[in-house]
Amino acid sequence: MVGLASIETMTTYGWGPQDLTAPGRVELAEVEASRGVVLEDSQTGWVGAVVRVEKSGGLHVMALEDRNGKTRTFRLGYGFLLDGDPVKVVPPQLTGAAPKAQRTASGSVKVANARARVARASRIWVEGKHDAELVEKVWGEDLRHEGIVVEPLHGIDDLRGAIREFEPGPGRRLGILVDHLVPGSKESRIAEEAMSLPGARSNVLIVGHPYIDVWQAIQPRVLGLSSWPAVPHGEDFKTGILTRIGWPHKDKADVAQGWRRMLGAVSTYADLEPSLLGRVEEVIDFLTASVR
Repeated sequence: MVGLASIETMTTYGWGPQDLTAPGRVELAEVEASRGVVLEDSQTGWVGAVVRVEKSGGLHVMALEDRNGKTRTFRLGYGFLLDGDPVKVVPPQLTGAAPKAQRTASGSVKVANARARVARASRIWVEGKHDAELVEKVWGEDLRHEGIVVEPLHGIDDLRGAIREFEPGPGRRLGILVDHLVPGSKESRIAEEAMSLPGARSNVLIVGHPYIDVWQAIQPRVLGLSSWPAVPHGEDFKTGILTRIGWPHKDKADVAQGWRRMLGAVSTYADLEPSLLGRVEEVIDFLTASVR
């Protein structure tokens, strides 16, 4: 895996890992992720100043804070722009160890002696139980502090009806995380229809990741894999994954056990793909903006 950027992101700018060592090519300048350096993520367009760099699971990650004080986390490496030019971001050279602030699994600063708020009316909806458990594992402490509850939908076929029944409004917002939300998919059509409801544009946010299932939002290295195996269309996805990685897969109990092993391997945000991290944090920002 090459830094944060995907191969698609690299080829957008006409460069890729093979170009970096090819004769006659100009190597990208290396920029240290020093506090205050302003970078742009070429994949999402996020622009922010470096506010911290940490090492988790053998990888360096940094938080970029935008001009509104919002932060996003990214892995160091390729896929960033500095003053409009592509660069490779590398860890800063540390001259002394500063005291580390305690942080939650999502990378947020831990609030000492914080108590969970009474649940707000706003909700995060996710497609299923596994999605909900993964969000709870990484963002649970933050969400309890904000009083935001995560609820599984168990499918989005009637998302429009579910939103109508919820009756979203000011102070009662919905943030919805959808699997496989890519152009032309069934999920994108359902989301578009749901957002046509009166008032939805102001009080509902539907975002998604590109993966068929939230399992793939876990970085494969966390499970000792080089990549997630491909499962042919028409084959049960979860069973197909377990079969190809050599885990028990004969029944629902095996699928449940496989998921527990995966979830147990996740400890922080650095164990998840940026495409999920950004979307969950976007939803949290949307919901908490209405309750502060």
